[in-house]
Amino acid sequence: MAGENIIKVLLVEDNPGDVLLLQELFKEVIAVVVELMPVERLYEAVNYLTNETFDVILLDLSLPDSQGLQTFVIAHNQAKATPIIVLTGINDETLATSAMQQGAQDYLVKGQVTGDLLVRSMRYAIERQRADNALRQSEERFRVALKNSPIFVYNQDKDLRYTWVYNPPSGLTVEKILGKQDLDIIPVEDAQHLIAIKRGVLTTGIGTRKEVSITIKDTTRYYDLTVEPLRNETQEIIGVTCARIDISERQAALRDRKLAEEKIREQAALLDVTTDAICVRDLNNQIIFWNKGAETLYGWQATEACGKNASELLDDEPSPEIEAALLQAISQGKWQGELTKLTKMNKEVLVASRWTLVCDEQGKPKSILTVDTDITEKKHLEAQLFRAQRLESIGTLASGIAHDLNNILTPILAGAQLLPLKFPNVDERTRHLLEILEINARRGADLVKQVLSFARGVEGKHITLQLKHIIVEIAKILKETFPKSIEISTNVPQDLWMVSGDSTQLHQVLMNLCVNARDAMSNGGTLSISAENMLIDANYARMNLEAKEGPYIVITVSDTGVGIPKQMLDRIFEPFFTTKDVGQGTGLGLSTVLGIVKSHGGFVNVYSEPESVTSFQVYLPAVGGIETISPEDLPPQTGHGELILVVDDEAAIQEITITSLEAHNYKILVASDGIEAIALYAQNRDKISAVLMDIMLPSLDGLTAIRTLQKINPQVKIIASSGLMSDKKLSAVAAIGVNTFLSKPYTVNELLLSLQKVLS
Repeated sequence: MAGENIIKVLLVEDNPGDVLLLQELFKEVIAVVVELMPVERLYEAVNYLTNETFDVILLDLSLPDSQGLQTFVIAHNQAKATPIIVLTGINDETLATSAMQQGAQDYLVKGQVTGDLLVRSMRYAIERQRADNALRQSEERFRVALKNSPIFVYNQDKDLRYTWVYNPPSGLTVEKILGKQDLDIIPVEDAQHLIAIKRGVLTTGIGTRKEVSITIKDTTRYYDLTVEPLRNETQEIIGVTCARIDISERQAALRDRKLAEEKIREQAALLDVTTDAICVRDLNNQIIFWNKGAETLYGWQATEACGKNASELLDDEPSPEIEAALLQAISQGKWQGELTKLTKMNKEVLVASRWTLVCDEQGKPKSILTVDTDITEKKHLEAQLFRAQRLESIGTLASGIAHDLNNILTPILAGAQLLPLKFPNVDERTRHLLEILEINARRGADLVKQVLSFARGVEGKHITLQLKHIIVEIAKILKETFPKSIEISTNVPQDLWMVSGDSTQLHQVLMNLCVNARDAMSNGGTLSISAENMLIDANYARMNLEAKEGPYIVITVSDTGVGIPKQMLDRIFEPFFTTKDVGQGTGLGLSTVLGIVKSHGGFVNVYSEPESVTSFQVYLPAVGGIETISPEDLPPQTGHGELILVVDDEAAIQEITITSLEAHNYKILVASDGIEAIALYAQNRDKISAVLMDIMLPSLDGLTAIRTLQKINPQVKIIASSGLMSDKKLSAVAAIGVNTFLSKPYTVNELLLSLQKVLS
């Protein structure tokens, strides 16, 4: 319309009285403004319609230059998009009805209208005309679309005879189809299937869409068939209207794609079964395939990894090894070697990597297939084995040297003892020289004994003994002989188990460890000796190559001295290796300790923090009276589905802890550092029953993480864990309100008892 409240009207009326009446009626209308353009003859109206547009035409069919229905036809042809309302007299309603059948929107009887009725009729006429125009445009678009598409559209009556056809399929014409049924033009079996579908729509009145096939002359074509009920003005179903599109090519492509996808799924399933990390990258180093093994090893899900640059995802910085591997894979078709890569948690893993160049059908390189096998644990075990072999080799060498030294020292010592007897009257100076000779020969002999103790473990008389008596005796000696600046403390339970061993040798083990601890505390400190009973299980044995399942006594000698540098930890048990100044040590103290402990069937662990704490733990097999387990040593009760947050950066410890707790009816969440632990706890604080927190963590240390968790939930239940249970560390943990500490490596029973303690 000309405006929302303006209706522009062309009035074609030759009676001035009727024109005046209509003008007065329009003046009475308040809701809209009617702009009325009156003309008396049809040719005037045609001229106006040629140059102007109107919202509606009020048309009298009896004009001076045109009479009857022809008047409407001429006006309608001139302005098909403009609605026409016929004005008629009382005796001309039949003519007006004929005009409506030809396209008039309404008719009004002169003398029986009001202004509001006129406006309402004009509004309705305008809206109906708009709808008619939109319908015509839609139908035209539909016709054009069908003309350029492969869709076969048709109507069928209730007997399923074709009554209207558009765009018939190849080989058929409209004339061949009209009036026929499906049985007349397609094979019986296919026709019956189509009839069943269409009968269902006729019966239910609900449209349907099916995929059907039609076979003609051994050629099967596939179609997407849509069937809808066809209704008349009273909504009675008078047939069906159908649309059918040929999808044979698409169906063939779909079948081929399904076969290819099935093959790919089978191959992917095989790739996902393997524990190896399999990755495919394009020549731009972008990851395009990432299997389950890669997700497990590196922590990145396939959705996260695909599309990323492999070097940026798995390497901390550009690596010459990676560039060399890439060049060799492209130039020679393959490469293999060992690489250090980073996981999602920024943890280094060592992998055996095999790279293979993949080419397309034309033989052009298109991608690189990489298969990575995690050898981190294998290398760790190999390092332990090589260390043991190295020590064994050094021991064999030392044993041979000791044998020769014994042969040399025997006559020297004997001669030093015999000469005073053969020459009793020698002067005092000579006698003093002979004493010096004997003393130093004895020192040499003691040195040889220490070498033999390392080399093959000196065999002594093993008896069943109680170590707490040796510890008490040594503590007494230390308090009397060590500087007063060194505080001596002991902690030995009354129910300490017995061991089978040589008391002299075990005394030497503890003394050597204590002397080393004293030398590490030149400015004073605390030296502590403790002992405890420990039942080692399979989980603990997995975490320590030298451990075996069974009962042990653990003696821990700790000091608060300068600590041992990390790079030296692997060498401290080698004979003659020492960090002390020349003349202050032989380098045989710890090698002797190791030899004696191994001869007793035990092993030694060492933990150290530079400039802080060093702790040696001596594990000796317990004997006698421990086959009968006391009630407090029985396996603790299993959990009741509680959710435990395990925070540890060691994958092996994570795996063992998860396995142990899940086997005892606990649920697990795992974090590899303090930041991840805080995020997981914040998301699941109402579900998590307890937190097992390693104190030594990357990114954010355990103590800081614990304080943060306590701010989130002051009632959080926490078990602190560490490989070094020093007094300093225990004090720091206790200071923030955590009273349960679990020392690594721990057994399943220790873990479960600690959980039972905090949860109760």
